Formats: sequence, C-alpha cells, structure tokens
Amino acid sequence: MALDTYRRKRDFTRTGEPAGERAQAEGHRFVVQKHDARRLHYDFRLELDGVLKSWAVTKGPSLVPGEKRLAVHVEDHPLDYGDFEGTIPQGQYGGGTVSLWDRGTWTPLEDAEKGLAKGHLDFELHGEKLTGRWHLVRMKARPREKRDNWLLIKGDDDAARDADDPDILEEQPDSVKTGRTLAQIAGGAPSIEGAKAGNLPAFVAPALATLVATPPSGPRWIHEIKFDGYRLEARIADGAVRLLTRSGLDWTAKFGSAIRDALAALPVETALIDGELVVEIRSGASDFSALQTDLSDGRTDRFLFYAFDLLYLDGKDLRASPLRDRKAALRRILPETPGILRLSADFADDGARVLDHACRLGLEGIVSKQADSPYRSGRGKIWVKAKCSARQEFVIGGYVPSTTGRRSIGSLVLGVHDAQGLRYVGRVGTGFSAHVARDLFGALEAIGTPKSPFADRLSADEARAVHYVRPERVAEVEFRAWTADGRLRHAAFRGIRDDKPAAEIVREMPVPETPPTRSAPARKRTIALTHPDRIYWPDAGVTKQGLAEYYTAIWPHIAPFIVDRPLALLRCPEGIAGPRFFQKNVWKGMNAHIRALDDPAGDAEEHLIGIHDLDGLMGLVQSAALEIHPWGASCRDWEKPDQLVMDLDPGEDVAWERVIDAARQVRARLEASGLTPFVKTSGGKGLHVVAPLKPEADWETVKSFSKTLAQTMAADRPDRFIATITKAKRHGKILLDYLRNQRGATSVAPYSTRARPGAPVSMPLAWDELGAIVGSAQFTVGNAMARLASLRTDPWEGFHAARCPVPSPSAPISGSP
Repeated sequence: MALDTYRRKRDFTRTGEPAGERAQAEGHRFVVQKHDARRLHYDFRLELDGVLKSWAVTKGPSLVPGEKRLAVHVEDHPLDYGDFEGTIPQGQYGGGTVSLWDRGTWTPLEDAEKGLAKGHLDFELHGEKLTGRWHLVRMKARPREKRDNWLLIKGDDDAARDADDPDILEEQPDSVKTGRTLAQIAGGAPSIEGAKAGNLPAFVAPALATLVATPPSGPRWIHEIKFDGYRLEARIADGAVRLLTRSGLDWTAKFGSAIRDALAALPVETALIDGELVVEIRSGASDFSALQTDLSDGRTDRFLFYAFDLLYLDGKDLRASPLRDRKAALRRILPETPGILRLSADFADDGARVLDHACRLGLEGIVSKQADSPYRSGRGKIWVKAKCSARQEFVIGGYVPSTTGRRSIGSLVLGVHDAQGLRYVGRVGTGFSAHVARDLFGALEAIGTPKSPFADRLSADEARAVHYVRPERVAEVEFRAWTADGRLRHAAFRGIRDDKPAAEIVREMPVPETPPTRSAPARKRTIALTHPDRIYWPDAGVTKQGLAEYYTAIWPHIAPFIVDRPLALLRCPEGIAGPRFFQKNVWKGMNAHIRALDDPAGDAEEHLIGIHDLDGLMGLVQSAALEIHPWGASCRDWEKPDQLVMDLDPGEDVAWERVIDAARQVRARLEASGLTPFVKTSGGKGLHVVAPLKPEADWETVKSFSKTLAQTMAADRPDRFIATITKAKRHGKILLDYLRNQRGATSVAPYSTRARPGAPVSMPLAWDELGAIVGSAQFTVGNAMARLASLRTDPWEGFHAARCPVPSPSAPISGSP
C-alpha cells in the first residue's frame, strides 16, 4: 500500500500525525502503538521498503505460543509515525489517544517480501517488551470479506510465557517513550509525585552504587548497563551548561562544544541531569581507555552523553520523587531519536539474567536501582552494581620504566588504603597505549619521591626497578581475581581517574562476598618473555605480557583447534602499527617450543609450523604471532580434513543484519545436508560457519561440496551473495568464501587474536546469540575472558562429538532458515 492511502484518510491541519515521506534507506525498525480509538487495540508496525507495514491487533500481542491474535492489515504508515505519541482529534480517522507501547528492531528469518506475498512471515523481535520469534499468518478470506485478516502468533522460545503467567499488556501497560499511561498522555504533561518547588542547586553529590556479588531481582528493581566513562552532572540554567564531575569540578571545557550545545538545546529552562560521558568503540561498548585517548588527542567527535537520572526540572526539585517518575520526566525532555544525547535504557527483567546477557556481550556489568526510591547522594544500597570482571580504582605508588620505549612506563605499582596506610597490591603492565605510556612517565616523574609510600615493606623482587611517587594519582584497573595474599592477578590498565581523590581509594568488597571467579585451573608456562612491555596493539594498549596472559587463560578453549595442526601465522614484530608478514614455514632462531612439521606431500626442505603445548603457544607470542591460522586437518591425517569452514565476508555497504541472515541460511543448508554447523565471529568484518567432519573424505571432496554450496546460494540470491573473490563484483554483496577448504588453506582459529585495531578475537557463539551481536569485532582481548566466565556452557560444546561425514558433492544442497 502506498502512503497516498494513509494521507487521504487524514487532515494534517487538524491532526498532529506526521505526513511523512517514503524513505530510501533500508532499516529494520518495529513499533507497537497502543491506540485507544473506538475500541482499544494495538497497532503493530514493521519497517519494510521505506514504510511501516501495519496491522491492527485487536487484543494486543500475546506471549503465549500458539495463542492467535487477530491482526487486520491496514494502510502503510510513514517511518516517522514510529515516534508518534499523542491524541488524534475526535472526528479524524483513528481519533483517540496513541501511546508508544514498544519499539526496537526486527530480523526477518526469510525473504520478507516473499513472506508477505505468500502470507506467512517469520521474524524475530528485539524490543524493550517484545522479543524472540514471531509469526504473521494470513487467514483465508471469507466470501465478500473486505478486511485483510492475519494472525499474530508468538513462537515457542525462551521469551515465551505460559498461559498462567502474567499478561505483558497488563504487566507493562505504559509508554516506552515517556513512561506515561494513556490517561496521562490524553491529559497532557503529568505532574511528578514528590516534586518540590525550589532553586536550582549549584551541585548535588552523586548517588553511588554498592558492589554486590549477585544483582537483585523482583518488581521493585530496574537494571541499567554500567557505562565505562566519566560520571558527569549536567547543570542547565537558561541555556548555559556546566559539566561537573562527581567531586564537583567544572570540566565543561574538556569535552568540546557538541555535548554542551546539545544539552543547551533541550526544551528546558533549568535542569540538573545525572549521566555519563562515554566513547563507544567498534564493538558498541563504552570504553574508558578510548575516552582518555580522545581527550589526550583533543578529539571530541565520538563523545556521547548517556542520561540516567533527572534531579531538577524547571523550578522543581525531583530528588524526593520515585526513580521511575524521574526517568519518565527525563525521557520526555531528551530527543526522540538517539544521537549525541541518549537515555540510559532500563530493564525490568531478572537481575541475574540481565547481568548474564551483559557479560556475554562483553560489557562491564550492570547497575540495579530501586524504581520507587528517591535520589540519595553517597553510597547506599538502593543503587547496587554487579560486574562481569573485577575492576576498581587503585592509588599509584610507583612505576617501572619501559624496556622498549624511551621515557615511557612499563608498569605501574599499585596500592589501596586501609587502617595501616597505603597497602601494596601488585603491578599492572598492560593496557597502556604508547601515547599514554609516555604521558604517564612525564606525569609520574614530576611527583617522584625517594621513599616508598607503602605501609608494608616490598620484597626485593617487588621493589626491583621501581621508581616511587607521591600517592596522588589514581588508576582504574581490570583484573581476573585477588590472590590469597592480596595481590592482583592478570591486571590490565584502563585509565587515569583524575575525577576521584586518591585518599578515598580502598579495596572494594562486594556485599555479600564475591564467589571465586569461575575459570579453568591455571596453566604454568616455562617461557620467559623478553621485553614483556612491548606494545602489540597501541590503541588498546595490549602488550606482549597481556597477550601471553590472555592465551594462558584461554588455553583450554583454543588448544583443540591449534595443537598438532599445521599453522600459518601473521607476525607483527613491532605490533599492528609496524611491518607484518605471513609465515607458513619455520625460521631460523624461532623458539625451541615451536615444532617443525614435515608435510608428507611437501618440499622436504620446507618445514611447516606446529605446536604441541602451552609453551609452544607462548613461543608464538614471543615471536609476535598476532594471528593464528590452522589448517582444516590435523597432523594425524594430513589428507582428510576434519572441519569445513564457510567464510562470510561482506563487501562495502552490507548491513550487519544481512551477514547474520547469511549465516543462518548457510546453517540451514548445512543442516539439510546432515552436518552440524557452529558459528563464530571472524574478528574482522564477517562470520565463519564451521561444520566438524569425520576425517574420511579427501580435500577435493570437501572443497567440491563447499563450492557447490556457495554457488547454489549465489545462484538463488545473486543480489545478496557471490562465490567469486573478484573485488569489483563484491560491492553490496557477501562473499561465500569456500576456498578455506582446500589443502594448505587456513582460516583464523577460534579465540585467536586479530592484528586489527582494538585487539579483537575470533569468538565462538551460540546460534541464539547472533541477534544481539553488533559486529564481528565485538569481542576483544579485554572482554573475552569475562564473557567466557559468564557462560553456563561453552557455545561450541559438543563440537568434536558432532563430526559427520561430508555429503557427496553431487548431493542436492538446499534449505531455508
């Protein structure tokens, strides 16, 4: 249906609904609008072909699988109707009050246009209220029936509910945009319970969250993602904006004009907004190190301000009002479309489930807040935080100069305050970019002191090469665990916290005590690294020592994919910013724990590379191997591959959602052929679909099967896929690279790092995680272990047990997700 039908039904001089234009860009937005017209119903809308395809669902959506809700197909609506909330005047088409009940994105599980045409559309919703798999099914038309009737049905998945469970329509009746009821929307701007007349405060000390081991649950609590940035209070008074730190320092000038101008443009006269300024990296997560780097470089174009509380608004002090009302008021004054200013979304789900989801996505953790609580300055228990990995601030008591960089630090010597004074807790020697390492050297050299600031005496080994400083600066550090003697294990620097006084830094202890971090038993390595502070990833600050610690921790997971296999390495002796070369054969002077492999069909003088144990992997780290690419066969049987890899490599201008859809299509075809596919990020741009094989067929058979699969998909959807590597033909398409399945070819190992900015890793995923992943580089050396610790099961558990014989290349390859 064209938009002329929509416009013909409305008088835009009388209604506030948008006239709208058909959009050209391809998107995947969905909205559900609660509409109190002649009778209450819910308008269900999916973005497709530049408009919102729309259905009027008479009783609203149900989360009970198989429960059919009548959905009458109505005229297409413009995309900007998805933000509409208000009252349509009586006498106008659809007269009544409209609430934005839910919003998010949707993912078609088949060709959406074909699904609509045949009358059966399968899709997933990723909304604030509706999630999981859904179906729209056209009903058979009755004689002389004019309405185009469909059924909206929930799929049976983890997001579904039983018939005895609460109805989500009753459980969450209010707007996701403003938090208002239909009556409040009809009556105009609501009053806020507990608001008191008063003057705009100069500054309010922030509410602080108490660390807990397990997040709370129950209807009283809401949960937000924990941001990794600077906590700021935005004070707005008649267009003038000040940005104040948690201690009340005015840092307005630090962050450029864009944030300040956006805040000044809000529809308020006076306001006090609590929030966090962040920089989001390619993974979509906020990153404090990236924020500090941007500040150091004078870069302000990546700054975002997430608002999560409103303390004062236009003559009213809101601190005594319930949090849910403060957030509703905050939502109303922020821009409808997220830009440089964003609302911190909250979730009313089970706290443990929200934390688990955050950790699986590589985020820092969550903050849980009592929805009915007032705003209370200081640390209390109405706000609590739970983290995916241990992380806190430490006082810098000294430093050790770098062994590879002139006038740079190699590690920081750290402490926390207790009753006896500053207590030594260990060192951190990774996480510094080259720029930060140089800046810190100058800053710390200027506050040097000949006497140790620590109350306890350091051992000879702990004190070796340490330059002591006055304990004035604070570092934020992420670490795996505390040892029994109070030392940090596997620590990584995340940034300097000049917004936090050194005198207030103590060891953070959760309430109740945090259980031991779930991890594999520690593996010991015997190789001593030379120049462990050499920086391999300058932007992420990952050093040789940091890479060694990552691979030591990940060893039980990566070992089955790289041990006793021919390996190709991407070596970067000076890190990713320097020269790099691909190495397939052994070289003179390589570490003794790296093994030479004799290819039975190769040149007797050219030995291939292999490893047998953790020390071999440490030898690769010592040799600056930043990528590990194994063969698809082991040394036990060189000629019989034991895995098939389909590399989905998107060209320019291919949306990530299309890469996910392609992986699902490959999965369906492999399953239809009798194989069991698994999926992982490549750590670069795309996804790898990997099927374990019984090592029975030869290379030519496996390659022929994978080639047929790629060519069949390209023939079925030439607009989406291509099976040839020619770059000129790849624009807007996904290359289905089957050439990984020939003798001597390699693909990056699961859990291997990539020599790309941010230190990404190739991360195995569960199939049901794909919809939540925002890009191939989402998982990094910095967040991979926290993700794995949060998983209840290994997403590739059963990989080796799922080996099946590869089908005959002549067998038909078909299937649909």
